[in-house]
Formats: sequence, C-alpha cells, structure tokens
Amino acid sequence: MHLIMRAHWFMVPLLAALLAGCGGKVPQLARIGAGDVIVAFGDSLTYGTGAAEHESYPAVLAQLIGRTVVRSGVPGEVTAQSLQRLPEVLDEHKPKLVIVCLGGNDMLRKISEAETIANLRAIVRQVKASGAHAVLIGVPRLALLTSAPKFYEDIATEFGIPYDGATVTGVLYKPEYKSDPIHPNAQGYRKIAEALAELLRKAGAV
Repeated sequence: MHLIMRAHWFMVPLLAALLAGCGGKVPQLARIGAGDVIVAFGDSLTYGTGAAEHESYPAVLAQLIGRTVVRSGVPGEVTAQSLQRLPEVLDEHKPKLVIVCLGGNDMLRKISEAETIANLRAIVRQVKASGAHAVLIGVPRLALLTSAPKFYEDIATEFGIPYDGATVTGVLYKPEYKSDPIHPNAQGYRKIAEALAELLRKAGAV
C-alpha cells in the first residue's frame, strides 16, 4: 500500500503540469521564413546550464525546425533585468519571433508575483510592439514542481500568444532529465526543444 500511495503522489504534479499545458486551439503565428530569426530569450534554462552549448534547447530547436534560433539566455537573470536587456536584443537581431522563458529566478529570490507579472507583460508587449511575435513558456515554482503558476497562462491569453505550461515542469520532475535540482541535462533540453517545435508547427510558424 505504501508503494502504491507513493506512486500516486508522484503522478499528481506531472498530471497537473500536463493539464496546465492543455488548452484549446493554439493561437496562429505568421510563418517563419528561412531567412527570419527566432530569439530564445530567458535565463539559465535558455542558456542551457547543465549541458553543452550545442545541447541547449535553442540549438536543438534550430536543428529540428531548420531556422536560425539565437540563444539569448543569461543565467541568474530576473525578469526586471530581462526587461532592461530586451531592447538591445530586439535591435540587434530584429527577430520575427521571440520565445520568452523567464520567472524561475524571481520565484527563487521571492520577488513579488505582482512584479513578475508586470515585467512579463511588459516584455511581451515590447516584443509585439517591435513587430515580432511571441511565445511564452511557463516554469514551475521549483520548491513544489507541480505546475507553472496560472499567471503565465493568463498573460498568454491576454496577448493571444502560444503558450507551453507543461513541458519544463515535466522535465524538471524527472531525475533522468536533470543535471541538478533546477536545470535540465541534454536529454531534458531536447524534450523542451521537441515540444516547442511541435507548438510552432501547430501555430503555423514552421
């Protein structure tokens, strides 16, 4: 009985993560051409901490979809710092699409949820104002590893952009996909890239 109960509780967070990522029709994006640039914008999860550079999710995603994906991840960065960095990134790369994966460090540093939400909204707004499209990735509260907070989904709904709230949680919940308690390994980053490639296909971007 004890083993059965443990198995049950093991599955609860993963099920919650999967449900968080399930929704209705994926918002559609303009097609990303062969000469267009995608920027993966975020923190250590985007940088690829825990794996080699060519094993990071942006590098693997580029291989999967046959498009240029710029890895613009800064380990340890909080959303306020990302917001300050974004204009230079947009100006330098002039992307057609920006994949935003941020917020984990805000939670680790106990930054108020209201501030994180405001910064994420400002980031998405700035991306769209530049003429680029945005995709949002939700990350879990690392102390719980249940599901991404609902505010990610709310922001994605507000701006009408594609959203994945399940994949990072699912990866970080499985020891075989992790290099340390809060970062994926090469296999985990590949899972993230595969999920994003599928999301972009459903959104009509590739």
